Amino acid sequence: MHITMIGAGYVGLVSGACLAEFGHDVVVLDKDPAKIEALLGGRIPIYEPGLEKLVAENVRDGRLDFTTDLNHAVSRAEAVFLAVGTPTRRGDGHADLSYVFAAAEEVARAVTGPVVLVTKSTVPVGTGAKLREIVRRIRPELAIEIASNPEFLREGNAIGDFMRPDRVVIGVDSERAEAVLKRLYRPLFLIETPVVATAVETAEMIKYAANAFLAMKITFINEVADLCEKVGADVHDVARGIGLDGRIGRKFLHPGPGYGGSCFPKDTLAFARTGQDYGSPMRLVETTVAVNETRKEAMAGRIIAACGGSVAAKTIAVLGLTFKPETDDMRDAPSLTVMPLLAAAGAQLAAFDPAGTEVARPLLPAGVRYAENPLDAASGADALVLLTEWNEFRALSADRLKTAMRGDVVLDLRNVWDPAVMREAGFRYHSIGRP
Repeated sequence: MHITMIGAGYVGLVSGACLAEFGHDVVVLDKDPAKIEALLGGRIPIYEPGLEKLVAENVRDGRLDFTTDLNHAVSRAEAVFLAVGTPTRRGDGHADLSYVFAAAEEVARAVTGPVVLVTKSTVPVGTGAKLREIVRRIRPELAIEIASNPEFLREGNAIGDFMRPDRVVIGVDSERAEAVLKRLYRPLFLIETPVVATAVETAEMIKYAANAFLAMKITFINEVADLCEKVGADVHDVARGIGLDGRIGRKFLHPGPGYGGSCFPKDTLAFARTGQDYGSPMRLVETTVAVNETRKEAMAGRIIAACGGSVAAKTIAVLGLTFKPETDDMRDAPSLTVMPLLAAAGAQLAAFDPAGTEVARPLLPAGVRYAENPLDAASGADALVLLTEWNEFRALSADRLKTAMRGDVVLDLRNVWDPAVMREAGFRYHSIGRP
């Protein structure tokens, strides 16, 4: 099939490369000439394991191309995917759909034959209906059908999630649109991937409901962890005890400093606003948003308390800046809340992240020292904070950390280290939800 992907960001680039791997001819379009030039030169603008190799192989085999020319991009397209940004709209918390609507208008003017216009971006319910109005107004004579195909990609594991998904959701209002999307995903039918075919509005709701539920699950176990600390219970045993219940499941029951990233923060907020607009408030989601923001701020207070009530003139080493491992994404990362609060309290900050340093640098306080490796970050530090659970941090020697540091305070906000080992090395060790 001939497919066009509008937007060479995280979702568009991963989805386009994976669809090319399925055997389709894919053109990825973006308005940023520098980004397209980089991609044509084999340079990937984001960090995602396996993506550089996947893109290179499909470009080499002639199935994947990049362009800024919309007319060229859609000239043979059977389906055009909108994978543009839907950031939080400033001032009200709603998803900003201006990029989606602008892209739809441009596509409607450029296409020359029947096409299925598919939203890959995360959009609130009702967006498909508005897109239908837009394309009918611009091209009433042309069969442009609207569909929704939300993505469920985890950063750091996006290729695996696309190639071996839990399910594929397609929202359609016609047999033709359904047939096009099912043909597109035929390689997944062969491995018996469940396909959920719904109305467009239902598909839009599925995406928001899924993200909101996972965000609530994270926030729930974070609050349980706080109570565990008060009563002497171990949150990991609690999580295992409830996660083995098939009705609950084990995933997303890992306590930490709060969720971040490109999806959960903006999607929970937009979902809550949608409920308010329709007079059906999502009170659990609203509370989840509020509790998560408060938690990030509370982590700075926890660090200050562990340092004796003050971090003034103390050096704090921070390991991990991105919102999760195996990505360079800094969007709504806990570090963006915690580190400025520590700096405001007088701390001197040193930091190391395996992939996110260059993205983080302009977003964090100006005085942060960026280290070459974890031990360099820890050198001379009065306290060490682990914010992101990169695998390489798990193997750090407690004794070598102790030798590098000036102080003995460690705050493991992801519970990656063994408390007994850290205490035996001489640390005053603090973790989340463990006695």
